[in-house]
Amino acid sequence: MRIVSSILLLLILFVGYGVEAKQSAGYCAMYDICGARSDGKVLNCPFNIPAVKPDDLLSSKIQSLCPTITGNVCCTETQFDTLRSQVQQAIPFIVGCPACLRNFLNLFCELTCSPDQSLFINVTSTTKVKNNSTVDGIQYYITDDFGAGMYESCKNVKFGSSNSRALDFLGAGAKNFKEWFAFIGQKAGVNVPGSPYGIAFLPTPPVSSGMRPMNVSTYSCGDESLGCSCGDCPSAATCSSKAEVPTQKKHSCSIKIGSLEAKCVDFILAIVYIVLVSLFLGGGLLHRVRGKKKTSQMRPSSEAGGEQNSANLQKPDTIHAQMLQNTPQRNWGQLSTVQGHLANFYRKYGIWVARHPTLVLCLSVSVVLLLCVGLIRFKVETRPDKLWVGSGSRAAQEKQFFDTHLAPFYRIEQLIIATVQKSSHEKAPEILTDDNIKLLFDIQKKVDGLRANHSGSMVSLTDICMKPLGEDCATQSVLQYFKMKPENYDDFGGVDHVKYCFEHFTSTDSCLSAFKGPLDPTTALGGFSGNSFSEASAFLVTYPVDNAVDNKGNKTEKAVAWEKAFIQLAKDELLPMVKAKNLTLSFSSESSIEEELKRESTADVITIAISYLVMFAYISLTLGDSPRLNSFYITSKVLLGLSGVLLVMLSVLGSVGFFSAVGMKSTLIIMEVIPFLVLAVGVDNMCILVHAVKRQEQELPLERRISNALMEVGPSITLASLAEILAFAVGAFIKMPAVRVFSMFAALAVLLDFLLQITAFVALIVFDFQRTEDKRVDCFPCIKTSKSSNSADKGVGQRKAGLLTRYMKEVHAPVLSHWAVKILVIAFFFGLAMAGIALSTRIEPGLEQQIVLPQDSYLQGYFNNISTYLRIGPPLYFVLKNYNYSSESRQTNQLCSINKCDSNSLLNEIARASLTPELSYIAKPAASWLDDFLVWLSPEAFGCCRKFTNGTFCPPDDQPPCCFPDQGSCGLSEVCKDCTTCFRHADLSSDRPSTTQFKEKLPWFLNALPSADCAKGGHGAYSSSVDLQGYENGIIQASSFRTYHTPLNKQADFVNSMRAAQEFSAKVSRSLKMEIYPYSVFYMFFEQYLDIWKTALINLSIAIAAVFVVCLIITCSFWSSAIILLVIAMIIIDLLGVMAVFHIQLNALSVVNLIMSVGIAVEFCVHITHAFSISTGDRNHRMKEALGGMGASVFSGITLTKLVGVIVLGFSRSEVFVVYYFKMYLALVLLGFLHGLVFLPVFLSMFGPSPRHVEGERQDHRPSLP
Repeated sequence: MRIVSSILLLLILFVGYGVEAKQSAGYCAMYDICGARSDGKVLNCPFNIPAVKPDDLLSSKIQSLCPTITGNVCCTETQFDTLRSQVQQAIPFIVGCPACLRNFLNLFCELTCSPDQSLFINVTSTTKVKNNSTVDGIQYYITDDFGAGMYESCKNVKFGSSNSRALDFLGAGAKNFKEWFAFIGQKAGVNVPGSPYGIAFLPTPPVSSGMRPMNVSTYSCGDESLGCSCGDCPSAATCSSKAEVPTQKKHSCSIKIGSLEAKCVDFILAIVYIVLVSLFLGGGLLHRVRGKKKTSQMRPSSEAGGEQNSANLQKPDTIHAQMLQNTPQRNWGQLSTVQGHLANFYRKYGIWVARHPTLVLCLSVSVVLLLCVGLIRFKVETRPDKLWVGSGSRAAQEKQFFDTHLAPFYRIEQLIIATVQKSSHEKAPEILTDDNIKLLFDIQKKVDGLRANHSGSMVSLTDICMKPLGEDCATQSVLQYFKMKPENYDDFGGVDHVKYCFEHFTSTDSCLSAFKGPLDPTTALGGFSGNSFSEASAFLVTYPVDNAVDNKGNKTEKAVAWEKAFIQLAKDELLPMVKAKNLTLSFSSESSIEEELKRESTADVITIAISYLVMFAYISLTLGDSPRLNSFYITSKVLLGLSGVLLVMLSVLGSVGFFSAVGMKSTLIIMEVIPFLVLAVGVDNMCILVHAVKRQEQELPLERRISNALMEVGPSITLASLAEILAFAVGAFIKMPAVRVFSMFAALAVLLDFLLQITAFVALIVFDFQRTEDKRVDCFPCIKTSKSSNSADKGVGQRKAGLLTRYMKEVHAPVLSHWAVKILVIAFFFGLAMAGIALSTRIEPGLEQQIVLPQDSYLQGYFNNISTYLRIGPPLYFVLKNYNYSSESRQTNQLCSINKCDSNSLLNEIARASLTPELSYIAKPAASWLDDFLVWLSPEAFGCCRKFTNGTFCPPDDQPPCCFPDQGSCGLSEVCKDCTTCFRHADLSSDRPSTTQFKEKLPWFLNALPSADCAKGGHGAYSSSVDLQGYENGIIQASSFRTYHTPLNKQADFVNSMRAAQEFSAKVSRSLKMEIYPYSVFYMFFEQYLDIWKTALINLSIAIAAVFVVCLIITCSFWSSAIILLVIAMIIIDLLGVMAVFHIQLNALSVVNLIMSVGIAVEFCVHITHAFSISTGDRNHRMKEALGGMGASVFSGITLTKLVGVIVLGFSRSEVFVVYYFKMYLALVLLGFLHGLVFLPVFLSMFGPSPRHVEGERQDHRPSLP
């Protein structure tokens, strides 16, 4: 492919130079051709002669191309044919903007054929070619008005297939007309594209010369007769009047007070908090003052009545005395109907279990073991699209449509080679050196020689790579400027050639890639600013590989096999090579993330195991009595703790087994989180049950102690477990598969764990206490000690309050009872909640890929380098469904962006959106197959759509069979001399093809190879942009228009870019009444984040509401249930605040953790609330009783158990464990502890539910003895 702009310069054909040149109207400065350079570029004769009258045929030909030239001319027919053959290479780039095309043609028409040529052309030097004088340099006088007008009409014209300006091809990206003229006027060396002689463009000739500058009228791109599309001419009046003012980024509301600026949310919350605290303090002080007055007035009578009340408290009614039989004081009359039934059930059930422990243990374990049989069908789902994308996902459906109708997005294998920055204050050294490029050739040689074994056959890169235009891979590398051949490096000019190609990559033949397409430097270099490619500090080497629909089939298997070998090659050979040159290397393949995630699943097995062992050790210690040297081997509970842990594991296996049996795959989240979750919940119940039994009077029979313990804590355990089960179960309605599956597995696991706790574990408690009373050794129950001293008996049988219990009764509860402490606690915790609400607005959706991967993964450096060096974002496609191209439809003009297209067309709107990339995240106008097809059809593009006399497709003159590669220069061949354009203007309707014409010529266009004579050929660039299946009926089912996102460096950028593209498509679809959607390869995985807040809030609300309903049903107390709901909500809000502080993003993992937090938060408040509800006395006294009875169990059995297990996770090698499990779990445990043992007791002591007064009508529902 010859360079359009360089070859275009060959149209500068000059003819004569005389010593006494005559500059006057009607005279030529050059005429005819007198020779050619060694590279074949023709040279004009310096003949200063009068203009010549052409014959009628030549005159009509000149008029068809140059309507401003009439009468005599200064060009021969050969000169004009050369001019025509050269401008045909430029026409396809600008034919979509008639004003630009006309101005551009006038520049060269006046130069070549104007009868007044000598007035503005001055030949300054000549050279001898075969004894003939030829032009070697000229001065071309042109007014600045013409230059500026021409540049303004062309500066925004786009060339579709490369998503770039036409001036990037025709003017090396000129920023003004002077730069454009300077590019055109450069004299090129031999075999180097460009002008064969120098041209100096000057605005004003010397006064004495009698010359005057060329000043043919220019046409504005907004001209009514030759107007351009809005995409090519956004300044046109018709476009600017209809263009919407870009919406500014939505800035969050803020309030400025002096130098302090605060968000409106923060300011409002601060005001609300101040008002609430002021009202609370005022009300508290007023209540206290009134209370003191009332106390002083009532003191004599209260003292008299105190003795009587005291006496009454010491005389419980006969029924209660008979029922409790010296168990801790509880006002069982406070129980609701449901709780009463539950307590009565557990009383009878406890006696039955104590009498039949073996039967209960065997039956319960057998049922769960039966469920575990399903593990034989156990499978783990590791495919990201199956984990995070729901079956009804819009993005998944759109991807499926794109893959099946157009083509699956290619697989990406990539290397990033970068220089090492000496210090943080210095720029990184430039990567473009001879040694580094030669290193790149060495690396490429190894990659080309790589072979991977797939089912006995060897697979190379050539076998799997994407080949858009032939047999060469579309590798994106600076080596393409040397055709990927090391021998071309020195021949082409080394580093200087690379730098030259940065400016001429689209227009110079030597810069075109081996796969015959232009290579944009932004795709092969990194670490530069603007267009300063020479300052790049990194090479980007990308190997696009063909993909298959749904990543299935032999093609994908071959690619995956090669990718594994590629990664191994990078680790073993490429990395040492690069390090030896003091460079860095990062690398990735399409399958890298999935492979590294699989490795991640086993990276922290030891950490998790240690966490469980630490929890087991703690459980064993906390379940036993205070250690005594003479009895610890009897009173310890190691065997009981181990049995309890095994039951927890059994419940997890039972859940996984059940769902595996019904065909549901497990996930890594289930394997990592659910065992920890169920162990945390199960340990709570174990501690509470054992401590409840130990609190009973030791003189009672064991079955009575078991009965009383279950009667005491059974209702609260049931309430907490049901609430947790329901909280997890609501997650089954989440569309995200990973979260839905987790919720279902977790709900069943917690249910099985609860059932095993109240069956098998209670039976194990019976066995363990029987062992203790029989003085058998823990872990070795067959060994019975003979020691029977009093001290040993006391160690086994005497019950003494532990240190933690005494602390709760004697220190913690009294401190919280003080009125000043209460006010401070309420104020502090409500302030914490307000801060949590304010901070939660700062949480960003997303999941950084580096966090998910192992910390020692090679992808860690790769993703860091991607954000550092990449200067272009992912490809973005706007996909159109059911495009009606028939003549009766207006959809063609509603889509295209060339002349006569609607100003609000799809492609014009995309171009307009690209002007504000910070809002739209669209980097460039879209490459349009439709625009290029319409231009390719146009009669002006006479080198493109052509036909032989028999009506078949005739390729451009520089392609076979018109011209063959070994032929050298291509001219008018005998084979193609009779080819004519497909259409004349009269054949088209308003420059648009009819339905039949469109249908016949579209396959021609898509099969046409681009070349110098016609750069608009659609093969390669648009081969997969149009679905031709069934298009004959006038409807194209699917087509796409490609552009790029801006560089996306953060998760928020990916989310916002997807949201912006969807909003843009929705707006355009409504406006045009067409079905258009955006597609990028990452959309399917980031769709979840578009409404992740909605998902999280809805499911959290349902979970909390479910807990409230369960509490309400069981307690029959709206106020108690509301208090539990308030505490759980505050814990979740504060946890969201902690997420913001630690920069933990909102994603599937954190949503799972938040839902799980609802279930675990129940543990911290239900037991205390239940204990408060069945305690006697005033609120302060009941709060102290609740803390004394359950505070120690909540602290040791819930808080410390979880704490010791969580702390171990902090040593994990995986950052995802540290961030989402260690930090979030630690915050949850600490927040649960503070709210459950500090805020909740204080709140209950102030606003807790009043005691129930039920003596008559509810007596039948109280637990009673047989």
